[in-house]
Amino acid sequence: MSAGTSTLKSVLETFTTEGELYERLENGKLRCLACGHRCVIFDGLDGICRVRFNRGGTLLVPSGYVGALQLDPVEKKPFFHALPGSLAMSFGMLGCDFHCAYCQNWVTSQALRDPNAIAPPHRLTPEDFVALSVMQGARIVTSTYNEPLITSEWAVEIFKAARGAGLKTSYVSNGNGTPEVLEYIKPWVDLYKVDLKSFQDRNYRKLGGLLKNVLDTIQRLYAMGFWLEIVTLVIPGFNDSNEELRDIARFLAKISPNIPWHVTAFHQDYKMTDPDNTPVATLLRAAEIGKSEGLNFVYAGNLPSRVDNWENTYCPGCDALLIERSGYRIRKMCVTSSGTCPDCSRQIPGVWN
Repeated sequence: MSAGTSTLKSVLETFTTEGELYERLENGKLRCLACGHRCVIFDGLDGICRVRFNRGGTLLVPSGYVGALQLDPVEKKPFFHALPGSLAMSFGMLGCDFHCAYCQNWVTSQALRDPNAIAPPHRLTPEDFVALSVMQGARIVTSTYNEPLITSEWAVEIFKAARGAGLKTSYVSNGNGTPEVLEYIKPWVDLYKVDLKSFQDRNYRKLGGLLKNVLDTIQRLYAMGFWLEIVTLVIPGFNDSNEELRDIARFLAKISPNIPWHVTAFHQDYKMTDPDNTPVATLLRAAEIGKSEGLNFVYAGNLPSRVDNWENTYCPGCDALLIERSGYRIRKMCVTSSGTCPDCSRQIPGVWN
């Protein structure tokens, strides 16, 4: 570990509180329950995420700061079926339980692994964060930029205050969950986006996870009643075969044909600079596969105005154009306040008011 990362780590240890997602084991060890790794952490060490510490048999977890803060259109998260056109105040902390070579938020997520990732913590209270969100006109607050599951105690603190101000709450996550963490956040999280990065376990192992954990989490999220949307970043040569895309679409359609699936374009980032950027034709192919497998809401992203009609939402009943989009801009919004199609009165799944 370099001097920079060791200094950052000592700073981060001052931004902690006792965690709630763990169990004590013998000899000062403990088991963390915040993510699918279920790390057994010895006294004086930390988990795979590098930001949950065992100190004297007590789990210390991130608290009281943000590493990134930004006001975004909710479509950027992306949520397409949650208050379209709204603003989401997005915050992130530091650390991650994965180490994806193409991470677009590596400055925050890899802050304790990569000496080039410098994102100092900024002290902030939940009340100040919520006041800022309301002042900026946000209707949603989002835990993102690093993996929200590993900072769930802090997210719940913020979301309690956000709920009190009438805001919706959301996670943008890799989906490497546990039953315990989902039960913990369920009362406080409205919307949940999972990056389903591949349908091959060997690919997940390269990123630092297991496919089964993510698939189990997706199934559990839907069964528990979170509003759920799925994103697959389509990377040439990594996960863009017809077979793999079809496997993902079938898996989702079997849970529910109403789960929105976003297939988005990869661009070279961080340590992954070998594959070409995703061509339009690949995204269109992926979207067609999703539709052919019975998914009602398939979207092609990151290439605005270049993906035919795959940015728009159509009624699965009568094919009426319900939401017309260009990138993050809403050009037309026809879903009624009660969440129905104005032409055929079919209920459109989502969070509309």
